[in-house]
Amino acid sequence: MTKKLNKISPKALLNSKWTKVNIVNKEKHFVITEVKFNEEQEVVACVIEAVMTKNIYSINWRDLKIKEEWLIGWK
Repeated sequence: MTKKLNKISPKALLNSKWTKVNIVNKEKHFVITEVKFNEEQEVVACVIEAVMTKNIYSINWRDLKIKEEWLIGWK
């Protein structure tokens, strides 16, 4: 089975909104609050914040591409 992927550009990550498909700790909606790039403009760090709880998590930005886990925008 091939996974369906969200199309996302690393340059468009900052302040983008996401919905987690499998809700954990009542955290469903998230915003990317920090993205760090290296000299080659590759993402080296990405921080996501839960809207309701304000909890922050370090995330591999490529995980956001997996449609079974993340939806673009707030749904």
